[in-house]
Amino acid sequence: MSAPGRPHIPVLLRPLLKAVAPVEGIWIDGTFGAGGYSRGLLAEGAATVIGVDRDPMVFDMAESWRGDYGDRLQLVHGTFSEMDDYAAEIAPEGRVDGVVLDLGISSMQIDQAERGFSFMQDGPLDMRMSQSGPSAADLVNTLDEEELADILYHYGEERASRRIARNIVKAREIAPFATTKQLVEVIERSLPRPKPGQSHPATRSFQALRIAVNDEFGQLIEGLEAAERALKPGGLLAVVSFHSLEDRVVKRFLQARSGGGGQGSRYAPVQKSAVPGFDKPSKAIPPDEEELIDNPRARSAKLRVARRLDTPAAPADRSTLGLPAPVLEPAGKATPHKRRTR
Repeated sequence: MSAPGRPHIPVLLRPLLKAVAPVEGIWIDGTFGAGGYSRGLLAEGAATVIGVDRDPMVFDMAESWRGDYGDRLQLVHGTFSEMDDYAAEIAPEGRVDGVVLDLGISSMQIDQAERGFSFMQDGPLDMRMSQSGPSAADLVNTLDEEELADILYHYGEERASRRIARNIVKAREIAPFATTKQLVEVIERSLPRPKPGQSHPATRSFQALRIAVNDEFGQLIEGLEAAERALKPGGLLAVVSFHSLEDRVVKRFLQARSGGGGQGSRYAPVQKSAVPGFDKPSKAIPPDEEELIDNPRARSAKLRVARRLDTPAAPADRSTLGLPAPVLEPAGKATPHKRRTR
């Protein structure tokens, strides 16, 4: 994330703009956030950018500058899993020239203690991007030990998931969880003290709860399929991911929808794809040394780009995409009412 006092830095923006050049026509920024990708696309020549975000607060934060772009910037409060609907409403032909998705949580969201995303600042145990539906506190206070352990293991790859879940259940018998500090203290007591250079003990658990609260993997698959439906032939899909779980899903989706299901294994057999929807995607593009110096948040990021073919859209076989095991009904499934803001 950005250092305190510094503006949000869009990760992999320079290589993304280079990979999709020349930028023209109508684009969807499906994860508008602080608006960095939208502004970059507009500066490079996009005629219009449709900025989509499930967090209504991001549009308030853009009030000071979005008017500079007039009608070239159209903002929509909603989820990127419905971006094809927004394209049909706004784009003259109902399809767009490009889609950008930044799957990382915005540093400005982390920096707002009241949002409950940060284990470094005390605040309400919330984590809801849409500010609706069950919160992280609801999950931590109501799910049984096995369900909590499954969330921490499958969505956070936390090896001590059972120990942490057991201690959470014990702690809430004394007092329900209401703040991030309460949860961090329980996690820290459950794990050995980290060695120098290791991540904070709560990193994996907070990631797992955020993913569960916001149904991030359900949204990701539906968003990739919606992008395929929204793109015109020759249109480009660019996706920036930040951890191995989501990058694996993006990679396998693009492989499957470009006619190459990989070598397969006993867990994910070779998929015989429907008519390919994308050309063969590019190899993953990592950050260069210059970006890592300027923005350490980019160290785990990967960019993948694929070009849409002139073929019908089709869903991907979810069983082949390396999705973490489903452990509960999506906690944050409530979808905000679509509202275009001008």
